[in-house]
Amino acid sequence: MKNNKIIVALAAIGLLTISGYGLYQLGMQHGMKGAAAVANADNAAVSMPQGQDSGKKVLYWHDPMVPAQKFDKPGKSPFMDMQLVPVYADGGDESSVSISPRVQQNLGIRTAEVTRGSMSTAVTAVGSVAYNERDVALVQARSNGFVEKLYVRAPLDPVRKGQALADLYVPDWVAAQEEYLTAKRMQAGGIDGLLEGARQRLRLAGMTEDQIRAVEASGKVHPRITIMAPVSGVVSELDIREGMTVATGAPLFRINGLATIWVNADIPENQSAQVRPGNTVEARTPSLPGTVFKGRVGAILPQVDAATRTLKARIELANSSGQLVPGMFATLRISSDARKDILLVPSEAVIATGTRSVVMVSQGSGRFIPVDVETGAETNGQTEIRGGLQAGQKIVVSGQFLIDSEASLKATTTRMSDAPPPGTGAAADLTHHGSGKVEKIGKDAITLSHGPIPSLQWGPMTMDFKLPAAGLPRNVAVGDMVVFDLRETGKGAYQISSITPTADAPGPVMPAKAGNDGMKMPAPASASGDRK
Repeated sequence: MKNNKIIVALAAIGLLTISGYGLYQLGMQHGMKGAAAVANADNAAVSMPQGQDSGKKVLYWHDPMVPAQKFDKPGKSPFMDMQLVPVYADGGDESSVSISPRVQQNLGIRTAEVTRGSMSTAVTAVGSVAYNERDVALVQARSNGFVEKLYVRAPLDPVRKGQALADLYVPDWVAAQEEYLTAKRMQAGGIDGLLEGARQRLRLAGMTEDQIRAVEASGKVHPRITIMAPVSGVVSELDIREGMTVATGAPLFRINGLATIWVNADIPENQSAQVRPGNTVEARTPSLPGTVFKGRVGAILPQVDAATRTLKARIELANSSGQLVPGMFATLRISSDARKDILLVPSEAVIATGTRSVVMVSQGSGRFIPVDVETGAETNGQTEIRGGLQAGQKIVVSGQFLIDSEASLKATTTRMSDAPPPGTGAAADLTHHGSGKVEKIGKDAITLSHGPIPSLQWGPMTMDFKLPAAGLPRNVAVGDMVVFDLRETGKGAYQISSITPTADAPGPVMPAKAGNDGMKMPAPASASGDRK
């Protein structure tokens, strides 16, 4: 009986022991699964860069401050003290910038629509008043004679049409007129030919038909002639004085009309395409404030002033009151023909960098993208767009400089500052040395797994470099261990300046630590020259 109790007790103890061990094993399994889950989560958090979405395909990694350099795996940036940032395949265009509605409101971002309309541009120019050279009358002596009396005694005297200018005594007319009167008094038949011959000699002597009829009517000799002004204006040139002898064809007076005058306007070369003959013009002069003179563009002279880079436009203005006189300074507003059905945007939306023009286009959902545009004329706060945009697109008209600055960090637009062009400066002249393994050779680039480069403070990594300007040496192939020199070409990009396989290198290759892919660099030769 006692033995049975001992056996039962031992069995109970064994059952309890087995049950306890089973519970212990089950707890250990649950604990290990929980620890593994936590470890996997930690590892995922460590290996996944900040902001990376595991559901998106990563194209490459880059440093936002040096976006031109791309990396094939995550890690620390060799340029800045920060982690590389992934770029996703479905993240939109690299040039796009995403801004939340709240930030847009804080920044005061406003948009406007690209529209179609008409534009009438106006060119403002200056010029000086001059005589209308098409409204000029020259008075010459028709016969040899003497100046008996001069009615206009000084240049620039105003004259009216038909006003007496001077009296000339013409001796040659006396004999010719007496011969004509004698023939006219003869009543015999058959003298018609003689009379017509005498009349012709009067014409050859310089007499007009009116003067000949005056001789016929009076029956007396008229040896003197009074010269009349053919047009109204001013005597710009006076070439005779009383008592002078004049010869046939000698210039006596030059009279310039003032009914219309010219303004020789200086048109900037870059605005000359907007000015055409026939365009309407409004002119103002400081000497006559409040008075507007209207006219038209008469001609564009085919010559550019090399010093001022301007063209001469000849403006014809009506001057019936004679208020405009040569030498006056005038300000001109030249209106061009209205251009219809063209793309127009507010001028404030265009970012002019000096070499190109940029407009920030809204893609919806808070995304913006910079677009290069070709601009045309600008007037009344509107700018013509000749290319780069379409009607109906939304563009940013306020806050676009902040968006453009953000886009510049992605290397999509040129920075607003006057940065030196790539490949210039002291940094471009600095040569850096390194060694590594050739992983891939492309058309324009070579992929190297290199060791540390102390002069750039780079650790071991795999990077793409531009090929040398002279091309890659023929003895360099994929898998070769090489030593190389490189230089910065701008925007964080680097180019190989020289590359040589380690077998052809002039000196030993220094060992390097393992890179991102675990690459080991070859060890140097021993002092005795043997290799292991």
